[in-house]
Amino acid sequence: MASSEGNKLWGGRFVGDTDPVMEKFNASIGYDRRMWDADIRGSKAYVKALEKAKLVSADEMEQILSGMDKISEEWSQGVFVIKPGDEDIHTANERRLKELIGAPAGKLHTGRSRNDQVVTDMRLWLRDAIATLTDCSLQLVSSMVERAAAEIDVLFPGYTHMQRAQPIRWSHWILSHAAALSRDVDRLLEIKKRVNVLPLGSGAIAGTPFDIDRELLQKELGFDGISLNSMDATGQRDFVVEFLFWASLCLTHLSKMAEDLLLYSTKEFSFITLSDAYSTGSSLMPQKKNADSLELIRSKAGRVFGRCAGFMMTLKGLPSTYNKDLQEDKEAMFECYDTVHAVLQVTTGVISTLKINQSKMEDALSPDMLATDLAYYLVRKGVSDVSAMPFREAHGVSGKAVFTAESKNIALNQLTVEDLASVSPLFGSDVSSVWDYRSSVEQYGAAGGTAKSSVTAQLEHLRTWHKKLAQ
Repeated sequence: MASSEGNKLWGGRFVGDTDPVMEKFNASIGYDRRMWDADIRGSKAYVKALEKAKLVSADEMEQILSGMDKISEEWSQGVFVIKPGDEDIHTANERRLKELIGAPAGKLHTGRSRNDQVVTDMRLWLRDAIATLTDCSLQLVSSMVERAAAEIDVLFPGYTHMQRAQPIRWSHWILSHAAALSRDVDRLLEIKKRVNVLPLGSGAIAGTPFDIDRELLQKELGFDGISLNSMDATGQRDFVVEFLFWASLCLTHLSKMAEDLLLYSTKEFSFITLSDAYSTGSSLMPQKKNADSLELIRSKAGRVFGRCAGFMMTLKGLPSTYNKDLQEDKEAMFECYDTVHAVLQVTTGVISTLKINQSKMEDALSPDMLATDLAYYLVRKGVSDVSAMPFREAHGVSGKAVFTAESKNIALNQLTVEDLASVSPLFGSDVSSVWDYRSSVEQYGAAGGTAKSSVTAQLEHLRTWHKKLAQ
């Protein structure tokens, strides 16, 4: 049998017990208990505002603060006892406060609703979570940057449409993903600004009828601003949606990187070898070394995106202000945080421990990847001439050279000067300079390119960016 309504924050209007199935269906203590610290911090700030408004005495405030400290200690030590009737973290903490200090506990909720209390707890919790994820993301970027710096001279094939495209630096590939992750960090810090807005003092819907100093609450809880409208403050979850979308996009970026690494780790590529610490084996085939860490990183993006899409579907049908549907927000927020937190840590481990096979990477370079360089050769040949060959024409000529090589069943760089001259008279003996992968890479010296000078500039940019945020 469910407990009586006496312990509930809303029980006075009701007679009899709640159906046990409904009791379980309605409860959120199983997952919102992890906001215990945020809930205590919010209550401690609120009682100070109550004391300033002369709604509790100084002695009652001290009793409540002392009781909350005791409750915090119990949670910290893992000895807090959740009892039947504790439907959520707010009910549990207030119930325990009453057990500890008696009647003054009943004054804590004066002018406060669970509607503004829960969203305050969530914002406090998410603010801390964002700080943790920022640190983890910065650690991953740092691992990527330092790896790129150490292996800056390694060349390997760059791919588009999963076909060999042009020679690039391995470090250039690494930094392409570090750049995406740096945007994720910047985006997360932007979201934090919108998370860090105080809703406490909004009541259930209409605000508070008491002289609650919301600026005091803002200062006590370290919020950057105060919510503008009480109905909006208690009923909107934009900040949760933004976080869920951020998590989806961040894991999409990491999933793409994982997919590349999965391919590079296959025997067919053999560009990299994952550490045993981030691999598993087969229950049937003893020779197998599976990149399960990367496969799981890839899969988690779908899981998080599902949470994001599901919660947005919940929101789109709601009327304004608070509805119990919003109880779905916390599980989505917690699960996405836990998933991203784990993925960031595993990805950092993978990146920092994998080994590259430089000879395999450079052996995979092929002359056909220099076909664009052949076109560039023609453009440069006539660059001082008013009748210089346009790139589009040079592209066509280079394509004919590729066709000629394929017709002869030889590599592109095995075409003779005479073969090439038959395609265009601009080809001379100096065309042999085209067939050098390192020279090819070095020509991309413009900002953002794969030349060593450009990659070095990218490294320094990311190091400067990292240092600024890590302070």
